[in-house]
Amino acid sequence: MSFPVSAGLLDALVLAIVSREDTYGYKITQELREAMDMSESTLYPVLRRLQKDECLETYDMEYMGRNRRYYRVTAKGNAQLNLYRQEWLEYKKKIDKVMGMGISI
Repeated sequence: MSFPVSAGLLDALVLAIVSREDTYGYKITQELREAMDMSESTLYPVLRRLQKDECLETYDMEYMGRNRRYYRVTAKGNAQLNLYRQEWLEYKKKIDKVMGMGISI
């Protein structure tokens, strides 16, 4: 069974991945696939939205004779990621309570 993933959660996951190190689209997709089914075509609109919102910035670097676009989190992106993390902890606590997680038997 898989659960639907909201745009906000995708934004949070992408920001979390990129906050660890500057990285490129394919590598971001591979890391996201560890948590959910996702294609590169799903990722690029997320990256564009985060750029438009000034949470990510890009730069190009040569790799094996071709340019590769790298993404870097901005100060605004780090602030947004911190908000997402706080919201996630609250959300997780509520879901865990309903699901009976953390209750000793």
